[in-house]
Amino acid sequence: MKQVILGTAGHIDHGKTSLIRALTGIDTDRLKEEKLRGITIELGFAYMDLSGGDRLGIVDVPGHERFVKHMVAGATGIDLVALVIAADEGIMPQTREHMEICELLRVQKGLVVLTKIDLVDDPDWLEMVQEDVTDFLKGTFLDGSPIIRVSATTGEGLDDLKHALAKLVAEAQTRSSDGPFRLPVDRVFSMRGFGTVVTGTSAAGRLRIGDPVMVYPMQHKTKVRGLQVHNEEVQEIYAGQRTAVNLQAVERALIQRGDVVATPGALVPTHLLDVELELLSSAPRPLKHRAKVRFHTGTAEHLATAVLLDREELKPGEKAFAQIRLDQATTALRGDRFVLRSYSPVQTIGGGAILHPLPRKHKGHGRLEAAVALSALVDGDNEEVIMWHVLDAGWAGVTIDELQVRTNTPRGQLEKALQRFASQKKVVLLDKETQRFLHSVVLADIQRAMLETLASYHALHPLKTGMAKEELLAQLPQPLEVKPYNFVLRHLADQDLIAMEMEWVRVRSHKIDLSREEETIRQRIEQAFHETGLQPPFFKDVAAGLQGSPRQHQDVLNWMLAQGILTKVKEDIYFHTAVLQELQRRLIAFLKENGEISAPQFKDMTQASRKYAIPLLEYFDMQRITIRIGDLRRLRESRSG
Repeated sequence: MKQVILGTAGHIDHGKTSLIRALTGIDTDRLKEEKLRGITIELGFAYMDLSGGDRLGIVDVPGHERFVKHMVAGATGIDLVALVIAADEGIMPQTREHMEICELLRVQKGLVVLTKIDLVDDPDWLEMVQEDVTDFLKGTFLDGSPIIRVSATTGEGLDDLKHALAKLVAEAQTRSSDGPFRLPVDRVFSMRGFGTVVTGTSAAGRLRIGDPVMVYPMQHKTKVRGLQVHNEEVQEIYAGQRTAVNLQAVERALIQRGDVVATPGALVPTHLLDVELELLSSAPRPLKHRAKVRFHTGTAEHLATAVLLDREELKPGEKAFAQIRLDQATTALRGDRFVLRSYSPVQTIGGGAILHPLPRKHKGHGRLEAAVALSALVDGDNEEVIMWHVLDAGWAGVTIDELQVRTNTPRGQLEKALQRFASQKKVVLLDKETQRFLHSVVLADIQRAMLETLASYHALHPLKTGMAKEELLAQLPQPLEVKPYNFVLRHLADQDLIAMEMEWVRVRSHKIDLSREEETIRQRIEQAFHETGLQPPFFKDVAAGLQGSPRQHQDVLNWMLAQGILTKVKEDIYFHTAVLQELQRRLIAFLKENGEISAPQFKDMTQASRKYAIPLLEYFDMQRITIRIGDLRRLRESRSG
């Protein structure tokens, strides 16, 4: 059984609610105030079974200009629209505004219902009204659609209307239930014995009792306790159904209209949206850059700032790329439609499509660059859009979960596209665990930045064998996470462009050649440490008698340490490596013969002062030559043979 959603539209008091009651027997005005005032204030819901076996869900919207925001919420998710126009009044202001909203939301099909024909005695008047309506619809999505004359009071025309609706429903496309579940909330209430219940039109996916869900944007985790479609309990719901969802263990106060119930991880809250914005030709004035607006998407309304990306104002009838900066977080996906209303006085001025649901903030010259880049999201096919987002993610790369939110692409289709791109070397897989991808152009950019940073370091420190990995990461022109960083390092090493030794990295072609002056400095330093044996001087005392600059002295010292000529035993205590090796040989021989050695015995062996003896003992411990047991040292088992 196909289930399709019909939404009403039209001016106040043109008979929308009466028409639904006549069709279905359901009074959609449930509030006491609505019954007292005789007008629809909140959204109402009904349904009817059609002759072909299909079921039509109906959303009744308010017609009063003060409640247009409710109308926008109700129009979200409808498949068909019934534009209701009273025969005794004809086209009125909210007729036009509601029609504009339906066009901005890209409602595809519908019909027109001329109501209250029982109040019109003059056939010529009725014909004139119908001609006006026909002219009004020219160039719209309802151009050429049926115009049905109906009286909800007498029942005249109701059968014709039911027949026309059945035909439209039969022609309507069934929504796909692929992808994560998503339901924009248009009503939330509590029921004794059940708890919190939300209602809405399921926009995508499917949902079963017991499934985990998350309420966005606040990201409250909960489970599905029960499901209803048109007051009937069901085990599973699909895209396009009017649904009531009973949520487990979540307070009514934590949810409001505009929230979205969805599969966990299917959405990401955001304060920024990149959009293609169309300003209605009926807008009273141009839209200024950074104008305050009311932004409607799904069932949510938010105050926002419209940042125009390539101009200072948008004239009525024009389109432009813009960034919507929201005062409160929302959730959206690529392709979602939105409606824009002016801040004050409040009226519908435009709308459009969301292109990028998770953009970065565009500032200064970046605004124009963003406008140029966004054109690819309008004109590109789905695979081009996927590649655009992998490139847009930059150095951080992007996971397949993030791509699904950014591109609104079914998981299977997305996985196949990424596998093909990887085989074509257009993207690389950074991390199998998180399925994080990097664009090949970005990979080349990171590699270039690393090599340039290393080359600059080698130029500044020609005697250092390499750069510490942590320092290289910190010196890159953009932040880079550790996993992508290590991946690119391995990639460069595999290409033989860099060499990695322990925690150091260098350009493969980097060679250390001492200048004549530096070679003289090296000889003087080596002589000073070799001649003093186990009573070495402090380096600052040696450096005081050297030619050249302090930086040259330090660079030569670092080079000698890297080359293994000198060994650092403790801060500011260096020994000639050959001297240490001879001491190590003597120590091992002593321990093999005597089994253990005390600190005083070691001092006697070395004839070194305590200032050197204790650091030397600790050095041999760290080198795993000896092991300390109490106040004694013994040879480690691995050395005892």
